[in-house]
Amino acid sequence: MWPKLVLNKVLRKSLSSSNFVADLPDSREIMPEFHSSDTMKACNQQTCKIFVSSWNVGGIVPPEDMDIEYWFDIKKYPADIYVFGFQEIVPLSAGNVLGSENSKISRKWNAMIRETLNKSSSRARPGQSSMESHSKEHFRCIVSKQMVGLFISVWIRSNLCEFVSHPSVSCVGCGIMGCLGNKGSVSVRFLLRETSLCFICSHLASGGREGDERHRNSDATEILLRTTFPHGPSCNLPRKILDHDRVIWLGDLNYRIDLPDATTRSLVEKRKWDLLLEKDQGHVFQGWQEGVIKFAPTYKYCLNSEVYYGKNPNTKVKKSRAPAWCDRIIWFGEGLKQSQYNRGESKLSDHRPVRAIFTAETGIYRVLQNSDVSNKRGLTDTRTTFKRVFE
Repeated sequence: MWPKLVLNKVLRKSLSSSNFVADLPDSREIMPEFHSSDTMKACNQQTCKIFVSSWNVGGIVPPEDMDIEYWFDIKKYPADIYVFGFQEIVPLSAGNVLGSENSKISRKWNAMIRETLNKSSSRARPGQSSMESHSKEHFRCIVSKQMVGLFISVWIRSNLCEFVSHPSVSCVGCGIMGCLGNKGSVSVRFLLRETSLCFICSHLASGGREGDERHRNSDATEILLRTTFPHGPSCNLPRKILDHDRVIWLGDLNYRIDLPDATTRSLVEKRKWDLLLEKDQGHVFQGWQEGVIKFAPTYKYCLNSEVYYGKNPNTKVKKSRAPAWCDRIIWFGEGLKQSQYNRGESKLSDHRPVRAIFTAETGIYRVLQNSDVSNKRGLTDTRTTFKRVFE
C-alpha cells in the first residue's frame, strides 16, 4: 500500500509542478525573448522594493480575527513586490504528506494577505462584480503554490503587472524517502521587465543532534541541483536557481547553534548575539549573503508564550530544543540591497516570523545584433556561474 501511495504522490507532484494559482492570466508570452546570439545592453535601470517574509506556522490554522497588518507595515515601508513563504501550513501527518493537497488553509492565508494589502479596496461596491473589484486592487497575486506544508505567495503592485512575464514554479521534495514534500522547497521565478527574479521557499531537515546538519546541507544541495524551470520557446530563459539575475532564499532552514544547551540559553538571556552567531551552523552557504542578525533566535517557543521551550526546569519536555535562528532570509548575486532584516512577535506557533526588505535593480535592455558588436557573448554566457556552495 505504501509504495503505491508514494509512487502516486511523486508522479502527481512531478506532473503538477508547473501549475500554480494566480490572479493574472498566463503571461508567459507577453515579454519578448532574446536569442543566445544576441548581446544584451542595459539602457534603462530602474529599482523596486521587495518585501520578503518567512514563517513556520506549525500546522496551526490562523484565527479569523488575526491581524497581520502590523507585520506588513505598508504605510511606513511600502513595497512593490511582496513575497510570503510559509512552512507547515498544515500538520506534516502521513495523510497530508501522502494524500491530495489540502488547499483550504493556503486559500485562507491568501485571502488574509489580499485583504491586508488591499484594505482600501478589498470590498466591492454594490452591484460590482468580483472581476471589477479585483481590477481596482492595488496588489495582485502573480504566483501562489503549495507543496504539502510549504506555501509561497507572490504579490505585485497592479501597475507593474504588465511588466511581468514567464511566471513558473518548481517543487523539490527532500522528505520521506528523499522525495516527498514534508521537507524540500517550492521555488518561483518570473521576469520583471527583462530582469529574472527567483524566490526559494524551503523547509530543510530538522534536528539538533550531531549529524543533522549534514542532512540540512544535503537538502540544500538537492534543491539547487533539482530545481528546474522551463527555458521558454527560444530556449534562453534561466533554468537553474543561480542562473537568475536576482535570487532570494527564505524559509525554515533549521540550522542550530553548536553549543551546549545551557550555554546557549545563558547567552540568549544575556542577548549575546555575536557570541551565539559564531557557533551558528547557518554559514555554510558560500557566495550567499545575509543581513546582520540583531534579533533574538526565532525558535523554539512555548505556544502562546514569550518563553523559550524547555526553559522551565520543572516542566517535563520530550526533547530538548535550545533556541536557534532556524528562520532565515539570504540572497545571491548583485543588484539587491537589503535595508531591513528583523523578526515579528506573533505567538501563533513555536517560531517567530522573519522579514526583510530589499531594493532590487531591474533593467530594460536593448538588443545589439551580432553585426553591432565584436564580442558575441549571449545572455546565457553573461550570467553568474556557480562552482561550489557548501564546504
